[in-house]
Amino acid sequence: MSTAEAPNMYATYTGIQAETERHLPRRVWQRRYATRLLITDFIVLALVIGTIQVFWLDFDDTANFGFPGSPGEQFSGEVSYGLVSGALLLLWMVVLVSVGSVDSRVMGVGHTEYRKITDSGVGLFAAGATIMFLLKLDVARGYLLLTFAVGIIALLFARMMWRKWLKKHRTRGDYSSQVVLVGSHSSIRHIADELAKQPWAGYNVVGAALAQSPQDSGVLAIGNVPVVSDFDGVREAMDTIGADTAIITGADHLDPQRVRELSWELEKGEYSLVMAPSLTDVSGPRIHSRPVAGLPLMHVETPRYTGLRAAMKRSFDIAGSLLIIVLLSLPMAVVAITVKSTSPGPVFFKQQRVGLDGEEFRMWKFRSMRQDAEQQLARLDAADRMDPGNVLFKMKDDPRITSVGRFIRRYSIDELPQVFNVLLGSMSLVGPRPSLAREVAQYEHHVHRRFLVKPGITGLWQVSGRSDLPWDEAVRLDLYYVENWSLTADLLILWRTANVVIRGSGAY
Repeated sequence: MSTAEAPNMYATYTGIQAETERHLPRRVWQRRYATRLLITDFIVLALVIGTIQVFWLDFDDTANFGFPGSPGEQFSGEVSYGLVSGALLLLWMVVLVSVGSVDSRVMGVGHTEYRKITDSGVGLFAAGATIMFLLKLDVARGYLLLTFAVGIIALLFARMMWRKWLKKHRTRGDYSSQVVLVGSHSSIRHIADELAKQPWAGYNVVGAALAQSPQDSGVLAIGNVPVVSDFDGVREAMDTIGADTAIITGADHLDPQRVRELSWELEKGEYSLVMAPSLTDVSGPRIHSRPVAGLPLMHVETPRYTGLRAAMKRSFDIAGSLLIIVLLSLPMAVVAITVKSTSPGPVFFKQQRVGLDGEEFRMWKFRSMRQDAEQQLARLDAADRMDPGNVLFKMKDDPRITSVGRFIRRYSIDELPQVFNVLLGSMSLVGPRPSLAREVAQYEHHVHRRFLVKPGITGLWQVSGRSDLPWDEAVRLDLYYVENWSLTADLLILWRTANVVIRGSGAY
């Protein structure tokens, strides 16, 4: 064999190895992925704790802890930071496993994994501080605080990188549960469409089993999903096509006793049974399962827009907008001078928008268009749009935009003056897109729910594609935010906004 052939053979071998791993039984690849997470967690924590220990020893040469001498004596003597650091590392790993941070149910989707990481770190810090106090151990508080703060951040970053890796592979159908949907024709189509929108959730639909209602007889496929059996043959069909998960999409035509028997059948192998409700676009924190008289009832909390949560959001908006104004006052001044000196017209563009409860307010932006932009809109509205069915007017090459305006729109710099709207209370840092009155006149009735909260500088619509999104999807994202908003979700959206703005994608 020549040396030139060796790299190709190695690439072929690694490709076969990866392909084999992707098609391992679900429990096997889940276990391997969980092992990788734990190894990464251990390495991250070891590096963080070790680095901070070295730093602290250099900072404080007297860094020692009290240790019991003879029985009955008060704590005295010394024990090194190495012993405490090692114990902390092992305890942290045990806690991460015990809280379920590597559980298959939190892999790659939702905020539960991040919450478990944060809660375990905060809880361990509280427990450690309490123990140190009760045993009167003279532990440097700065060492503990720095270790846990940096450790939690480092763990979250590492998990985020693994999530990116997993989502990338799941988009291709790898490292996913192989799913058979069970139910009526309409319910199967609905759930299949919803799962297809988020392939990174890890549910790859490979077949459908119809409930055998009269209208479903003789159907060979539902959309792109082949019909592989009726309800009575679900288990055998799963064996044949290699599926490992059955999702009940609707039980209107299903015998409850037969559903129960199916759950018993799936217990005998490496299978999962999932019940999918008809209600969609509801986030995890609003859903609570409560078994009553043997019935697994799902409670869905009503969205709340007042009280403590609303006060926290307003406080966050005030603090965040003040911080942005202080940090970016000089760059905003530079942008203002540039806008004024490169084209005739005012620095700011002021426009009436529809906000909370349908009330109008004046929104501020840096002017990115020519002074007569509004007068030209009627003529351009008849021209070719990006999406003729879209309520919003969007053009990729809008002739009204100035050269400076094109740059500041691409990176959303023109939106910065809206922080003053946030500070004054007419907008929020995160929320639905602020609407024009002429757009509201075209809204369907359900779209008006977006006025239950304040419009935002950024939102799910921006971090999910901005102007590249079709109108129906933009509405769905805005309504999802309104139904499920929380301070944690706002923080995640702000984090994702930074990445979207840097890329400049979807901004016209």
